[in-house]
Amino acid sequence: MTEKEALPGRDPSNLSKLDDPKKIWSWVLYDWGNSAFATTVMAGFFPTFLNAFWVGESTAIDATVILGFGNSISAILVAAMSPFLGAVADKMSGKKRFLLFFAALGILTTGCLWLVQAGNWLTAILLYVLGTIGFSGGNSFYDSLLPGVASQKKIDYVSSLGFAIGYIGGGVLFALNVIMYLMWDTFGFANESAAVSFAFLSVAIWWAGFSIPVFLFVDEPKIDKEATFRKSIKLGWKQLKGTFAEIRYLKIVGLFLIGYWFYIDGVDTIIKMAVDYAESLGFDSTWSIVALLVTQFVAFPMTLLYNKFAKKIGVKKGILVAIVGYGCITIAGYFMGNEIHFLILAVCIGCFQGGIQALSRSLYSRIIPVEKSGEFYGFYNMLGKFAAILGPALMGLVAIFNPDPRASILPLLILFLIGGIILYKVDLEEGERMAKEYLSKNPLDDQDENATDNNLENQENLDD
Repeated sequence: MTEKEALPGRDPSNLSKLDDPKKIWSWVLYDWGNSAFATTVMAGFFPTFLNAFWVGESTAIDATVILGFGNSISAILVAAMSPFLGAVADKMSGKKRFLLFFAALGILTTGCLWLVQAGNWLTAILLYVLGTIGFSGGNSFYDSLLPGVASQKKIDYVSSLGFAIGYIGGGVLFALNVIMYLMWDTFGFANESAAVSFAFLSVAIWWAGFSIPVFLFVDEPKIDKEATFRKSIKLGWKQLKGTFAEIRYLKIVGLFLIGYWFYIDGVDTIIKMAVDYAESLGFDSTWSIVALLVTQFVAFPMTLLYNKFAKKIGVKKGILVAIVGYGCITIAGYFMGNEIHFLILAVCIGCFQGGIQALSRSLYSRIIPVEKSGEFYGFYNMLGKFAAILGPALMGLVAIFNPDPRASILPLLILFLIGGIILYKVDLEEGERMAKEYLSKNPLDDQDENATDNNLENQENLDD
């Protein structure tokens, strides 16, 4: 084996194209760009602006209900589409084309939020849902390009670099937008609302500008028998149905995905419910913005440092340590007494958040067949979209029976415990071996696929 080891299923002839610094930085810059949507729009200004500007007191429907339905609809649509579109992209070497479509959708709809007038909450939430679909849907295809950028030796580092750069990129623009919001007259805005509206436009420009390199300089590995779009849809559907059998064949993949869903549900619940939990304890809401910025900027260096730490002890052990870390954060959250404690916990979250996400993504790339990375990352991101379902439900259930808001956070320990136990049982070496043997033991063998190709071609000729 050469210094640049191939990931399972990768054509060794492509090894010379891996670990090119220009391609690596072109890939990670997309994370720098689109993370602005997650910080400025999703976590920062949209929820507050929806309530104060687009909904207002005259609207009968509560802003929280509108936002909740918007987030749910976008999550369900992305979760339903990702595996199928991933399978289609695999058949037609279309990962970059799908990424371009979803990125353009997210960029354009985010930019259009700048134009939505006061009281027009329906247009605002529609644009937000489409923007979220563009953001989340594009991430599936962005992730699936990773095995074509980095060798097995560097894939953990490159995955961590992407998350780290994303944290700092999203944090930088969010910080600038917060300054414009607080000093709106200095920047020439008519009022605070005008500053926030411009913030949405700035996200679209930021996202678009830093997306250009990935389309210019990152190569998508070509498949031997690239299909047309029409044929790819039919083959993609056939491949998707067969993947459920393949996941059983690649049992390590299935085991990892189950464990991942449990522990990432706990992680996402802490991220999404932290502000609400802090407010239930009576903390000043302005600290939520401060805590978000602190988490972003702490996560930047800590994600890279955590990669070095995991390199010494192993990727799986690194994730397990992060799970234990989140368990400790959960317990500390129960005893949190003031805003300073909240800020300290934000720092602690920043220490583990990027590490657990980056290492999970790179570990997954080791145990899947690279020639089907689009589809398998579709399943990976589907589970990511369905994360933060069990956690909030458990917190809400405890809150019903226990008036003490502190008790609601403790059930998250169950998610980390189950996820950690399942991950501990994942045999990474066995998973890599099974992925390497995939081509020779593929349940959907080439003969079946060739037969399908011939049938589709005959059907197309009849249609013509």
